Amino acid sequence: MSAGELAPRELRTWSDAGKSYLLLDVRTADELRMAALPGALNVPMREIPSRLAELPTDEPIVVLCHHGERSARVAGFLVANGFKDVYNVDGGIDAYAREIDPSIARY
Repeated sequence: MSAGELAPRELRTWSDAGKSYLLLDVRTADELRMAALPGALNVPMREIPSRLAELPTDEPIVVLCHHGERSARVAGFLVANGFKDVYNVDGGIDAYAREIDPSIARY
């Protein structure tokens, strides 16, 4: 089993529909200060292994980073550690800002 890919438009659809999910932002605190999506749980990538217990097993986890590379690795790591409903935001927050919300700063 592998993590799924979620396009920025799909993430927006989930949000607009009120779908329950955890948005897990794996960027650093400095990156988060530059651009962020509301309601995300920030756990920097390097902290994921020691903080797995903080993550829900009963709802989808949507993983986000800058361009989608770190989040894809984290999503794969979560699946390898027993999480079943995991998605990577394709293109990261950069793609979300370009395609969905241009008010989000790009860096």
